[in-house]
Amino acid sequence: MSDSVVVAGAVCDGGRLLAARRSAPPALAGRWELPGGKLEPGESGEQALVRELREELGVEAEPLERIPGEWPLKPGCVLRVWTVRLLSGEPAPLEDHDELRWLTPDETGTVDWLDQDRPAVAEVVRRLRGAPQG
Repeated sequence: MSDSVVVAGAVCDGGRLLAARRSAPPALAGRWELPGGKLEPGESGEQALVRELREELGVEAEPLERIPGEWPLKPGCVLRVWTVRLLSGEPAPLEDHDELRWLTPDETGTVDWLDQDRPAVAEVVRRLRGAPQG
C-alpha cells in the first residue's frame, strides 16, 4: 500500500512566505507550518492543495512547482510541498490555525517550525533570496 499524502503550500507574495501557527492537535499547537492538509481519494496533489488553502485560509491559490523531496510525518504518511501563488483573497486562520504571519527570508527563523516543514522552508527561502522582489 502506498503512503498517504499530506500536501502543503509555500504561499509566497511580495518576497515573503506565509507561516501558519497550529491550534490543534495539542501536540502541535503553537508551532508553525506551511498550510495544507490531506489528499482525498481521486485528487491530485495540486487539486488537494487548492481545496485545502480555500478551506483553511479562505483564499484561491495556484500551485506552481513542487519542492523536490517528501518528508515523513508519521509511519505511512508523507508531506509534499508546492510553491503557491495567491490568486484572490486575504489569508485568514479559518481552520486548525490561530495566527498567520508573512515572513521575509530573514524572518523565517523567528518562528518554531514543525520539524518536517523545515527542509521545504529552507528551500523556499533559498528561492526567495534568488528571486527578484516584486
